[in-house]
Amino acid sequence: MENRAGFYRRNLTGEMAYNSFVPVPLPPVPPISIAHRELDLLIKANSKLTLLEGLAIRIPNINLFVSMYVRKEALLSSQIEGTQATLDDIFDPLLDSNINTDVSDVINYIKATEFAVKRLNELPLCNRLIKEIHKVLLENVRGQEKNPGEFRRSQNWIGGQGSILKNARYIPPNVEDMEIAMSDFEKYINSDDGTAPLVKVALLHYQFETIHPFLDGNGRVGRLLIILFLLEQKIFSVPALYISYFLKRNRLEYYDRMMEVRRTGDYEQWIRFFLQAFVESAEDAIATIDELKALHEKSFAVLLTGIPKRQLENAGKLFTYLEANPIIDITKTAQQLGLAYNTMARLVEAFVKLGLLRQTNTKSKNRVYAYEDYLQILRRGTEIG
Repeated sequence: MENRAGFYRRNLTGEMAYNSFVPVPLPPVPPISIAHRELDLLIKANSKLTLLEGLAIRIPNINLFVSMYVRKEALLSSQIEGTQATLDDIFDPLLDSNINTDVSDVINYIKATEFAVKRLNELPLCNRLIKEIHKVLLENVRGQEKNPGEFRRSQNWIGGQGSILKNARYIPPNVEDMEIAMSDFEKYINSDDGTAPLVKVALLHYQFETIHPFLDGNGRVGRLLIILFLLEQKIFSVPALYISYFLKRNRLEYYDRMMEVRRTGDYEQWIRFFLQAFVESAEDAIATIDELKALHEKSFAVLLTGIPKRQLENAGKLFTYLEANPIIDITKTAQQLGLAYNTMARLVEAFVKLGLLRQTNTKSKNRVYAYEDYLQILRRGTEIG
């Protein structure tokens, strides 16, 4: 039965027959109804994002802060897809020798984000950029055999492991309908129909996930498009939000609410969910800024009183390095900071005595140390399970 979100098309015949969903172009007809409930959430979400942007741009080490948030969003978004990596894996100083497929997925997401943010200076959000992002995302990792950087040329479906077309939970548009839908999607991204940006990006994310234009990586690309749209709309000047914090915690509802749009055409319930995602993700990001700033001041005070004056300059360098790399080993850190191994070893020992670092392994070689208080703040929401 047709609704304002789309309809099902019959494909093939006989035993091979299946129904794929055909989404209608955005914006919905009739238009989205912004009642009191939606309006209250929209005002609250805009307020929280404005506060987050204001806090983020006033942070002295803004690039460091953004780097942390990009890594956290990359990890959370990948975890939604089942990636079994942790924040500690991403910060592992021995990553080059310990890398596995799960960690590679996250590293590629970070690369794709950094690539996309830079590319936005040259290209608007469009299908060409979406394909370029996808290519970076799947380069040399799982899914690299699934046409990185190209829209699919075969039917895909969504379901549990081992599912087939017959028992799929959802079947996106066939190839021909997908190509038309992505053309319409591109037009809507760059149109100005007066829709509030946070409502529009909710619709865009739903539509992209519904079209599912790639054989792999759709969820991650779709979530990356959220922050890119907010950057393009000047709601953020830097990628300072990790919306996957909320989406991961509410993973089943996230998928169920998208299915509800396809089933009934009820976009409003999806928009309420998405606005709540903005509210809660922004609240956590704001709390994280406050906690990291407080920890910085507390730890710096400990350094000033606990480190001999002759070591203070080098201690300051190590402290700055730790805020970008909260898990370290002595050899690599000494090389990065241009210090002798023994000098670094003494510094690390002093940081351990002051309670700023903790050794996390027992190996005599390649000992690894963590800035545990810092990691504890960043880990929130990234636990596996």
